[in-house]
Amino acid sequence: MRLRATKYYKQLSGYEAVAMAEGFSSERVTKQKVLAAWQYLVDSGLAWKLQGFFGREAKYLLNEGVIKPAKGSRP
Repeated sequence: MRLRATKYYKQLSGYEAVAMAEGFSSERVTKQKVLAAWQYLVDSGLAWKLQGFFGREAKYLLNEGVIKPAKGSRP
């Protein structure tokens, strides 16, 4: 799945990505939107700056190959 190419990913803000990842978004929830939000959190670096849950979940999704490392980062 090319999450970075989705229209939803391109329109995300940090707040919206956190809302979708935590499950309090007013958006209609789909698996693709949730994964795009996690991809955004990793790409923007927010996953590593927020509370521990975000970093742990991001690492899990990265290790499972569900999302990709941020561009320019080491795998």
